[in-house]
Amino acid sequence: MIQFSVESQKSKEIIDISDLVNSHLKKLGVKEGICHLFVTHTTCALACADLDPGTDQDILEALEKMFPKGRYRHPHDPSHVGEHILSSIIGQSLFIPVQNGKLILGTWQRIILIELSGPRLRNLILHLTN
Repeated sequence: MIQFSVESQKSKEIIDISDLVNSHLKKLGVKEGICHLFVTHTTCALACADLDPGTDQDILEALEKMFPKGRYRHPHDPSHVGEHILSSIIGQSLFIPVQNGKLILGTWQRIILIELSGPRLRNLILHLTN
């Protein structure tokens, strides 16, 4: 198991972490298995997506339209309840097959961290099973 961090720069942001995950897999030295990624926060998420130019902004815009600011009852900070809901719906973990020490992804697939309430330092856990 490896723990690592990613620092977002904006309040809402898509960060491609595919190469970072592959570099951690190389450190583990395992050639084949299943990579489980988990982000330990409730206002960001993980997904697999196409990242053609502009797609990151399209994703963020679509998410914003799905959950506009509302009058939520969350006692801690009602202003970011939408981010908690989005994070729960999208999810905080992914399972990706590994072969020859690298993630098996489709031609256009990338592993992304979706920052919903940044900028922040986000902690992730990578666990590989054989």
